[in-house]
Amino acid sequence: MIPTHTDAILDRQAARESSARTYARWLGAVPVRARGAELETADGRVLLDCLAGAGTLALGHNHPEVVGAIEEVLASGAPLHALDFATPWKDDLTTELLAALPEAFRRTRPRLHFCGPAGTDAVEAAIKLCQTGTGRQGILAFTGAYHGMTLGALAASAGVATKAPVAGLGTDVTRLPFPYALRCPFGLGPHGATVSARYVERLLDDPNGGVVPPALMLLEAVQGEGGVVPAPDEWLRTMRRITERHGIRLVVDEVQSGVGRTGTMWAHERAGIVPDAIVMSKAIGGSLPLAVVAYRGDLDGWAPGAHTGTFRGTTLAMATGAATLRVVRRDRLAERAGRLGAWIAEELRERLAGHPAVAEVRGRGLMLGVELVDPAGAPDGLGVRPAAPRLAAAVRAACLERGLIVELGGRHDSVVRLLPPLVLSDAQAERVVAVLGDVVRTEGDRARGAALEVAA
Repeated sequence: MIPTHTDAILDRQAARESSARTYARWLGAVPVRARGAELETADGRVLLDCLAGAGTLALGHNHPEVVGAIEEVLASGAPLHALDFATPWKDDLTTELLAALPEAFRRTRPRLHFCGPAGTDAVEAAIKLCQTGTGRQGILAFTGAYHGMTLGALAASAGVATKAPVAGLGTDVTRLPFPYALRCPFGLGPHGATVSARYVERLLDDPNGGVVPPALMLLEAVQGEGGVVPAPDEWLRTMRRITERHGIRLVVDEVQSGVGRTGTMWAHERAGIVPDAIVMSKAIGGSLPLAVVAYRGDLDGWAPGAHTGTFRGTTLAMATGAATLRVVRRDRLAERAGRLGAWIAEELRERLAGHPAVAEVRGRGLMLGVELVDPAGAPDGLGVRPAAPRLAAAVRAACLERGLIVELGGRHDSVVRLLPPLVLSDAQAERVVAVLGDVVRTEGDRARGAALEVAA
């Protein structure tokens, strides 16, 4: 029998695993059972999971149709590992995935490339595809971006702390300003999106701008790790026009935002753009590792073996991915995510209105964030107080004490993030609002009181 003593397991993990562990450092629990949006721990606690595998679990834990797909494969005697061979389960997934792509993108007769089992490898594949097809090398990427931890994906990502120790990153990456009204890089608030678009356009038109014509632009329609920052629709449309005019491939990273999370099947659909490639992972595997690049058919210029990997989609992941896509489409979970997420956001805004520790509640669908600031800090020129990473960590810890799992992200890890399953019930959503709203107010008041005592 597998041991389930919480302290012993956590102690062994700390002694045996690398110091790069992340979630395990703050969770302090050992999950042993799960269902839907709930996790049961070895010590008998039941937690409401608004992390959901960092957005992987669109249908929550152990959805009956996902488990049924696994059981069916195992009972059939199917090969669990099949490289990139054609199997009935892979054929089923490709049919479902192509049907789930935006209609305008389907008209490009897209091709699918199955990658290594993580989204970061799909990003690498998309970069290589665009470089191969254009004969160019450069990448246009954005402030606040996160695309993965392998070298090319890390170079395109924006987090300085993870990039600084790694030599040779970023030599072919041009960093552009992502529109982030609250902390606008131009100091213009919501008007910064227009200036950002004009800056990109002028930079690429300038023969002395220093940017050699790049192969691709890589962006997120909603930045996740960057703090749940949605790109304005018109800004996305402008990026599409600019890239088309300059012969630059537009790659949209939908690893975290895809499969219904933001209220549409794919986050970029809202803007009506047709990218050249879409990077997908997380939810498309139905809780198992899977990563895919979908790209316009006329870009399919790769030679055999141009991007390979031993685990290019196991049979189990193909089956669970197809089952997940079917359920999301059949039960209209994208639309539900849009409605329920809008309700959660509005309720949190009402409960937290005017609190000096809350800068903004934002997001799309069930991809939400509450940006926290130092309630006693001096506002900057735009009236925004400094980031509050200690307060955010205190909020996460207090939520966990009350049975709610949330995550942090954004600048200085000062954004409390919600990525619940799309099957979150109305009652569970009410609990999220009640717990998070109360904890933010309580911890924010405590932080403000402590700061005032120090000042006195």
